[in-house]
Amino acid sequence: MSVLLHIADTHFGTEQPPVVEALVALAAQQRPDLVVLAGDITQRARPAQFRAARAFVDRLGAPVLAVPGNHDIALFDLWARLTRPYARFAEVFGADLEPVHASADLLVVGVNTTRAWRHKNGEVSAAQVDRVAGLLASASPQQLRVVVVHQPAAVSCPGDRADLVRGHQAALRAWSVAGADLVLGGHIHLPYTLAPPGLARRLWVLQAGTAVSWRTRAEVPNSVNILRWGETAAAREHPARCGAAEGASCLVEQWDFVRKDRRFVRKAVTRVHPERP
Repeated sequence: MSVLLHIADTHFGTEQPPVVEALVALAAQQRPDLVVLAGDITQRARPAQFRAARAFVDRLGAPVLAVPGNHDIALFDLWARLTRPYARFAEVFGADLEPVHASADLLVVGVNTTRAWRHKNGEVSAAQVDRVAGLLASASPQQLRVVVVHQPAAVSCPGDRADLVRGHQAALRAWSVAGADLVLGGHIHLPYTLAPPGLARRLWVLQAGTAVSWRTRAEVPNSVNILRWGETAAAREHPARCGAAEGASCLVEQWDFVRKDRRFVRKAVTRVHPERP
């Protein structure tokens, strides 16, 4: 079985130390095989904020796949924004802005949806759509196929439609056909799981809340997701595992920070069934 920890919008520079410690404790307890950082790792792309973020992820005890968010490009330093927009990100998380993680159970493909000439809105280009589709098409039936973006590919609230990544419809259509199971994102600080309608093959869009920042939405606590895949769910008594063999289901767990207990607790579990030929 493989365990994936999905984190978004840490916004280092606005982090809350008790929440940071609680998330480190959760990772120590759950022992993820991969940590996904879905952008907005820092608040203002400052070197000290990137260093703090790197120190944090190094404590999680797992490989990290990170894609930048719009906050990870300098906002006020216009020269840096236009000439070397990802230099500070690359110094701590590597020059590959679209990393790929492959194992027996997982294929996770990062997509850089930020654009230096935009402050907030993201975009996925035709070339990016094709690149991801080609990688997905080469996946094995045993692999959970995951795409990671920053801006959401589908939204649950009409008020968030302005934050949809540009090109999301073409991307979802192509990635659905190519075999994607999940598209992970962040940006809007709202956790949810939904299956967009009208696709040739069902996939799920999974959003994470803000992980450790005080910049939460009203009545939405700090939140992360844990995915479990690679073992028959029905074979376990507790619904905290997922399977790739019989029944092929994946458990998506939403973990919320409970302030009075100073820890993350499992708030909701959604079982999704990736389609296989």
